[in-house]
Amino acid sequence: MDSEERARLIGQYRDGYAAVAEALLKITPEELDARAAPNRWTAREIVHHLADSETTSAIRLRRLLAEDHPHIQGYDQEEFARRLHYERSHQTSLELFRYARMATAELLECLQPADWLREGTHSESGRYTVEDWLRIYADHAHKHARQIREARAAAVK
Repeated sequence: MDSEERARLIGQYRDGYAAVAEALLKITPEELDARAAPNRWTAREIVHHLADSETTSAIRLRRLLAEDHPHIQGYDQEEFARRLHYERSHQTSLELFRYARMATAELLECLQPADWLREGTHSESGRYTVEDWLRIYADHAHKHARQIREARAAAVK
């Protein structure tokens, strides 16, 4: 990954919260709990997932940077959704997502060339680098912002 691509992905990562916040703007209670399809998440559930994913990813990045060859454990996002009460209010999770992402974006801006070469082993995908991490999470929030708009659209049908 060259420095230009890295800068673009960091910018996309930094913009993720704004994309989600915009997708949630003026959301109604009906839209918050609508599903685009039977097995798809609601906007509320997506926000909780983003908070859980963001805090997990923040720890993954920090372990990659601070530990030598860490083992990065995967998790079952569907089990998180089932067991972590995703029916609760979404506001605190939205703020958790916002600030975890903000702190991690600040950290990304501090990384030196050697930091980008650090790696560990992911329990599900094997070799896992800081650059892999960035490629995965740069667009993550944007994908979910699109899913929120799809779920909202299902409420008006």
